[in-house]
Amino acid sequence: MILTLASLKGGTGKTVLSLHLAHAIALAKRRVILIDADPQGSASNWAAARETASPFVVVGMARDTLHRDLPELLKNFEHCVIDTPPRVSALARSAILAADLVICPVQPSSFDVWAVGETVNLIQEAQQFKPEIKAAFCINRRISKTTIGREVVEALGDYPFPVLKTAISQRVAFAESSAGYTVMEIAASSAAADEIKALSKDVLKLLGMKSW
Repeated sequence: MILTLASLKGGTGKTVLSLHLAHAIALAKRRVILIDADPQGSASNWAAARETASPFVVVGMARDTLHRDLPELLKNFEHCVIDTPPRVSALARSAILAADLVICPVQPSSFDVWAVGETVNLIQEAQQFKPEIKAAFCINRRISKTTIGREVVEALGDYPFPVLKTAISQRVAFAESSAGYTVMEIAASSAAADEIKALSKDVLKLLGMKSW
């Protein structure tokens, strides 16, 4: 499985979700690689900040030819997660073309909903060349019991992709995880960790794969 996190709007939480989904899948004893395709290198910096080995491999690979270069690299891995840059570029297009599933994180704000159309267009462009690419929205940084948190799902109904059942809430644990660890390591019994594990199962279900 190749899972690409894509959003052309900055600040949607792609890197945090990429790292956490990679870890959740790795916890099921799967061989996982995370490709840091963002020239800013946030995922690579996260791995470098760790005092212990990462539970999954992190490789910086910000190349416009990613969709052609990945097959050889992935021979030793079962699953791949790709973190992408927040702008339209040949690199973003290549990362989407490489995917089996593209997850588009959307924060519950009008600005995010307005901006998502550009990402949808890029995914649909890739589907013209590779029709089997699937796509879905993930509500990220949801604030519980707010009107906009409920309304964002309705607003995304205007687009052709489903919204994943599990939403990721705005939690302090995710901010604390930016120092080189995930919530599964620093708060394994927390609601944050439970949400990530549930999201990983949603992803596998969408791809018709068995969860653990």
